[in-house]
Amino acid sequence: MSWNRRIAAAAGSLLVLVALGAADEMKSHEAGEIRFEAPATWKTKPTKSAMRKAELEAPAAAGDKAPGELVVFVFPKGAGTVEANIDRWARMFKNADGDAPSAEVKQTKGKNVEVTRVEVAGRYVAPIFPGSPETYDEPNYRLFGAIVQTDSAGYFFKMVGPDKTMNAARAGFDAMLASMTKKD
Repeated sequence: MSWNRRIAAAAGSLLVLVALGAADEMKSHEAGEIRFEAPATWKTKPTKSAMRKAELEAPAAAGDKAPGELVVFVFPKGAGTVEANIDRWARMFKNADGDAPSAEVKQTKGKNVEVTRVEVAGRYVAPIFPGSPETYDEPNYRLFGAIVQTDSAGYFFKMVGPDKTMNAARAGFDAMLASMTKKD
């Protein structure tokens, strides 16, 4: 293989790895009894309440005004069924008809935990804060969610942001899910 072809092949491989998020450096985080890794480019933020055990921010994609915001909630003994929480997340969005869109749900695995992965997209209309009559009104938004249930708590990973930003964060989010470990 010629030198130019080798360089082209290596560059092509690097672009694929970057697109998949495989080239991102990861940083460890903890939320209760769950450890996880997230891309180092996601900035850690101070938590805003006792229910929030971690908050991170993925950088906004070019042209987007807002970053992707990941919040990890931990509720002792859980917080309703997995299905009820998926439904609640879906109702935070409206489709073109004004209805809650269907959530894409799949089961995946962390290192030693089962994870329910959720994805919903549309117009983001969730309350500004729980119980608030004021709501967001953001078109073309996306939510990546994950639910991990242990014997002692329910862990809810909710990441929301503009569609382009969230699609850019997809590989990092999925790598985060694959890294999840319940501490012994």
